[in-house]
Amino acid sequence: MPLVVRTWNVFHGNTVPPQRRAYLRAMVELISADGPAVVCLQELPLWALPFLAAWSGMQAASAVTRGPRVRSVALGRWVTTINHGVLRSAVSGQANAILAAPQFEVDAERTLVVSRSGERRVCHSLRLDRRIAVVNFHVSGGAVADEQLRAVADFAEANDAGATILGGDANLRPEEDGAYRLLRERGYSESLPGSIDQILVRGLPLSPPFAWPEERRRVDGRLLSDHAPVELTVG
Repeated sequence: MPLVVRTWNVFHGNTVPPQRRAYLRAMVELISADGPAVVCLQELPLWALPFLAAWSGMQAASAVTRGPRVRSVALGRWVTTINHGVLRSAVSGQANAILAAPQFEVDAERTLVVSRSGERRVCHSLRLDRRIAVVNFHVSGGAVADEQLRAVADFAEANDAGATILGGDANLRPEEDGAYRLLRERGYSESLPGSIDQILVRGLPLSPPFAWPEERRRVDGRLLSDHAPVELTVG
């Protein structure tokens, strides 16, 4: 049975250009509305984590990448409402999450910090039905991107599964090679040309990845996030 897989950096719930109001719930509802199998999300504010399952109708597992800078997540959310477009997750903290369709058995959840300095970056994985590993990642841009993406590739090797799906924000385009070459050598599928957002698959038949056109992520005239979702189908 074909399974739809998506990844989206949700930009803390902001639009382009950013506004005072956030649209995070609209983003989660949009990306999950037609019943995908797996969704990898990056740049989520911490306050949103308890709501992901209800908003999406999917199982939600998350990994915190940065804690709140105030006494509690709730206070961080309240402070951020002053102006979401300016504050983003600076006060409320940040996380990544994997959403999985309800029919899957989910286990073997693991995390690894792939950054050695600067902003804390975490790679997060789980296993579906004991046979498919899903790895969600968000690495830093610049000189460290290749090193961190190599760490993601090594982390994925430790998963006890017959197939692997890597989804996330690589902050590195395939034309810059390096870690992408390593992933190809390890049997992963071809990357989406020109994109820093990627889904790479090993051990499963798949359709080519594609990025959503702008009109598909526009709600009430507002362009959601500064990243386009990337999607492919496996199986």
